[in-house]
Amino acid sequence: MKNDKKLSPWEIFLTREIGIEFKACLYFFTILFYYCMYRIICGIFDAGIIHMAEMIITCYIVCYIQVYLFGNFDEAEKPGIKEIAGVIVCSALYILITIIGNWFDGKIGVTVGFAVYLLVVYICIFLIYRIKRKIEDKTLNEDLKLFQAEHKK
Repeated sequence: MKNDKKLSPWEIFLTREIGIEFKACLYFFTILFYYCMYRIICGIFDAGIIHMAEMIITCYIVCYIQVYLFGNFDEAEKPGIKEIAGVIVCSALYILITIIGNWFDGKIGVTVGFAVYLLVVYICIFLIYRIKRKIEDKTLNEDLKLFQAEHKK
């Protein structure tokens, strides 16, 4: 008899893919925000469609790397060597694409600012996932108490 409580490989795959989708959108928004603020400061009030396409494609690629090569480092319990290596590698990929794609018009200061911004984004997202885990743990514990109370009757 099949154990219905255990996730199938398909469900595990789907869970990862949904997580990647969510991450890619989140990172795309944060990167697009920085890009748009740069453009506004330069007095330009439109964004390049090619740059945005490069951003979203880069976000998906980097998110796959985050999940499959670095074990979802932004969702880790605590930062360790693997997580720090993941932040460095993924940030370096974003920086490389900003340079190749000329997102910031070759301005080194803006690119360095973007690198610092990415580190802040990774820290914020790490903290958000930590808070989310605590809330989920609390909810699961409350559900368990309710379940146990119902089955004692």
